[in-house]
Amino acid sequence: MALPKFSNVHAGFHAELKNRINNYFSTAGIAPTGDFRLYFKAFVLTVAFIAVYVHLVFFTPSVWLAIPECLVLGGLTAAIGFNVMHDGAHGSFSKYTWLNKLAGLSLNILGANVFMWTTKHNVIHHAYTNVDGIDDDIEARPFLRLCKTQEFRSMHKYQHKYYLLAYSLLYIYWIFFTDYRKYFSGKIGSVPIKKMSLNEHISFWGFKLLHLVIFVAIPVYMVGWGSWAIGFLSLGVFAGIILSIVFQLAHTIEETSFPEPVDGKMPDDWAVHQLKTTANFATGNKVISWLVGGLNYQIEHHLFPKISHVHYPEISKIIRDACREYGVQYIEHPKMRVALASHVNHLRILGRP
Repeated sequence: MALPKFSNVHAGFHAELKNRINNYFSTAGIAPTGDFRLYFKAFVLTVAFIAVYVHLVFFTPSVWLAIPECLVLGGLTAAIGFNVMHDGAHGSFSKYTWLNKLAGLSLNILGANVFMWTTKHNVIHHAYTNVDGIDDDIEARPFLRLCKTQEFRSMHKYQHKYYLLAYSLLYIYWIFFTDYRKYFSGKIGSVPIKKMSLNEHISFWGFKLLHLVIFVAIPVYMVGWGSWAIGFLSLGVFAGIILSIVFQLAHTIEETSFPEPVDGKMPDDWAVHQLKTTANFATGNKVISWLVGGLNYQIEHHLFPKISHVHYPEISKIIRDACREYGVQYIEHPKMRVALASHVNHLRILGRP
């Protein structure tokens, strides 16, 4: 489908938002990119990941300790993606381009590809959030029906019961299948990707090979096929569930919208579209905020993706005030469990013909 255009009906609201946020950083005299808080967190997560990997592979603990460690490694995989890679790929990790690229490349080490992800996430998802047929992040067919315009299948009657099983496959499916499908088809969903340079082709295959060496060949050599399979499955399943849940609570709940273009045009301007399709959750929980890289402040991230997540708690106050003044909705669930209940009910509703 042709990419639709956004209305400019509420352009004044978006301009005012940008003006207020710019004034905040100018007045505070701080950069919108990451600071010591982010660099320290990146260091802690990276060291923890390496330490757990080394202990698992080279010191081979008993199965009762190995499986929990594999789950921890899966959690650290997601946490590095949320905190390090995500900011780096958006150019908000640091004011230095090379450091952003290095942070973004952490995704390649973890098995995926930052070029494909940046196209899927930065270019498509952030522009056309929750637009069926364009936003590949709401494409989970045939297993899940995430919006009413998607085809109904009889299995969807039970999707609110088996959704975690589907989410558990995300990470493994992503690194071993979907990246390659995008590479060879030259498309992400219905949207063509830009032509890859020679360096990008080399990076794609080089890091895929490196991942296989680090996470398949070496562990298999050290502990054997059976132990590796159980361990890697544990890691992949746990990482997939965490990655999926954080995204779903931000976009596919009862309160968020799934706008449809009419005659090639979206009903709202881009900023209002983001507020209608995006939700925050558990922003008062500092532990969750720390672990998920501020992605529970998804509204702030979608409106200002070039700003590091360490600044979201402060700029959220500015955005809330502006939304209240302009009469624009600001969707938020104070507790994660409430947001999860809303997501499950969304799946239950869409499980009806």
